[in-house]
Amino acid sequence: MLAFCLGAAALSMGCAGKPAAPFDALKTSNLTAYRLQNNDPAPVIAAAPAAPGAAPIIPGLDPNLQNSITAGVAALQKLIPPGLQIPGLALPGTAAAPGVTPVADTTPRFQSFRILAQQQVLDTDLKESLGKLLGDKDNFDNTLGRCAPNVVYPEFGLSFASAPGAQSNDLLISMGCNQIVSRTFSWPHPATGMKSDTVADLSEIFTKIFPQGT
Repeated sequence: MLAFCLGAAALSMGCAGKPAAPFDALKTSNLTAYRLQNNDPAPVIAAAPAAPGAAPIIPGLDPNLQNSITAGVAALQKLIPPGLQIPGLALPGTAAAPGVTPVADTTPRFQSFRILAQQQVLDTDLKESLGKLLGDKDNFDNTLGRCAPNVVYPEFGLSFASAPGAQSNDLLISMGCNQIVSRTFSWPHPATGMKSDTVADLSEIFTKIFPQGT
């Protein structure tokens, strides 16, 4: 009976020390860490294109001189034989020369946030430390979160999966908000706000993953 009790106690202690899922598998998972831009700059609004055949407007130019340029363009267009196209000059009745169009944003993103740097984490000790840290409910307290629930401005992101092609577990970490938001799985703890020790430990881990200058 004593042996059974001791065995049960040891088993109970082992279970209690195990990180909550999915962080219990983090040590052996494929883990990618991201440094993120936690907000997007205001989009650049392209100026409206000039009407077909119109002379370009030159900022700061005297209105009288601008009118002379416009008249000159109109007179030149009358001298151009039908069907002849001068590069950069729109003819009456034709489409205007293409102006500057906004370049499509091809910046790599993680969970809609711009990626500043990313790193495959191969160090099993770092992955184990992250698993223990994030898998322990005692490291979190909702009273310490500084942003509204599920609103986050993340400086870091993590994505890990047990095998290539498996569903990834994605989460965002905001030091500014003092919070974590899980994006592809159910957060296993009642709280998402990080305690001060949790923030300090995470900062130390991320400094190892992203050395200064990376």
